[in-house]
Amino acid sequence: MNTLPALAFLAADAEGAPATAADFSADNVWTVVIKAVLILVFALVSVLFALWFERRLVARMQSRLGPNVRGPLGLLQAVYDALKLLLKEDMNVSRADKAIYIVAPIISVFAALMVFAVIPMGDRVTIPFTDYSTPAQLTDFPVAVLYILAVASIGVYGIVLGGWSSRSTYSLLGSVRSTAQVISYELAMGLSLVTVFIVSGSMSTSSIVAGQTRLWYAIVLLPSFLLYLVSMIGETNRLPFDLPEAEGELVSGYMTEYSSMKFAWFFLAEYINMLNVSAVATTLFLGGWRAPWPLSAIGGGMLNTGWWTILWFLIKVWAVMFLFVWVRGTLVRLRYDQFMRFGWKVLLPAALIWIVLLTTVKAIDEFTAYSFNEWFMPAMSVIVVLFLIMWFWPQDTSADEAQTPTPADAESPTPGAESLPEGSEFDPFAGGFPVPPLPGQIPQQAADETVAVAAIVVEAEVATTEEGEES
Repeated sequence: MNTLPALAFLAADAEGAPATAADFSADNVWTVVIKAVLILVFALVSVLFALWFERRLVARMQSRLGPNVRGPLGLLQAVYDALKLLLKEDMNVSRADKAIYIVAPIISVFAALMVFAVIPMGDRVTIPFTDYSTPAQLTDFPVAVLYILAVASIGVYGIVLGGWSSRSTYSLLGSVRSTAQVISYELAMGLSLVTVFIVSGSMSTSSIVAGQTRLWYAIVLLPSFLLYLVSMIGETNRLPFDLPEAEGELVSGYMTEYSSMKFAWFFLAEYINMLNVSAVATTLFLGGWRAPWPLSAIGGGMLNTGWWTILWFLIKVWAVMFLFVWVRGTLVRLRYDQFMRFGWKVLLPAALIWIVLLTTVKAIDEFTAYSFNEWFMPAMSVIVVLFLIMWFWPQDTSADEAQTPTPADAESPTPGAESLPEGSEFDPFAGGFPVPPLPGQIPQQAADETVAVAAIVVEAEVATTEEGEES
């Protein structure tokens, strides 16, 4: 059993009291198998409920009814949608890399289902009509949070391979965007979790929950919690950060060439990942399965034991899921340059500054006579002020203004066509794989059409001039 010291400012016990991790010594093979099956069922049922939950909630935000015909309050609408995907014609792209094309969505959904293996969904529960008790968690180990980050990183391979194997320009661009997005926002997400490791002294999920007995890390590490909330939305490709599947410019991104159940696997992975990041936020920042105050004080902590703990966990997870839906119904999609600038120039520096300040304050607390409480709130105030200054600092727009086309350029039907070097026209399918044009290049078909249209315009102008002279 893994025991690690809890910080004095987070627990009412004496300094050095252990934060006890979950004990799985009594679990046998059948217990593990049943837990794994229950996690799978929970994920699938939660996705069906999430579909109904999101559509009803967004409809209310936009003064619409939402699904209300299939079943009471439209509860069966998600089931009908799932059946539609199952019965839909399964289309295959003839030029696709068949093996990778089929395996890609399986990789995404498999990685998504692996995260809940280390999420503590409750305290020890006793099986009804028996004396057997077990933690409401499949397993745990000292680096469980690193396992979560590793599995989440593997999931993006399904997106990248799906877009590449489809051999479609839109799919390829969507997968490349997803790669850049994951790299950008996983850095900020990982740095936001580093502060939790520093304060709790553990990477075990059950130990981190045990360390939040008196105060949640969302309160103690508020900047980290806010950074995680923004990063998790970008990590799951949700509005306003759903650039890899932007319908207005990429049709449907990496999922463009998928249909039927192969599309459903990607769709399922996206919603399971929403549940995953919500569960991680609940575990690392919102006290996990512990009841919120003042409910935790009722009956001497009776509501923090047994099956009650699973209820608190689910309530917190769906509260974070509500945030996903709220943001989707409120904000519009960002431009890609805005999205990347925000990740690299705002989130990443803020996370680094916060880690340095927190580490400095904790070192002062350990090696001097000063109390952590006396230094923590001033440090938090400083990081918030720095973040606001960085957020509202005026940006240099001279480079953007220099690239703004002049009126003369705007009148030209093909800007820059006059200065194109010979041979700049190209066939995007010449190499067997469609590629977009580079700056200054014109696809052969577009160039031919431009010349034809210009000739027609010239002929029309000449005819109009001749008619005017005759009249």
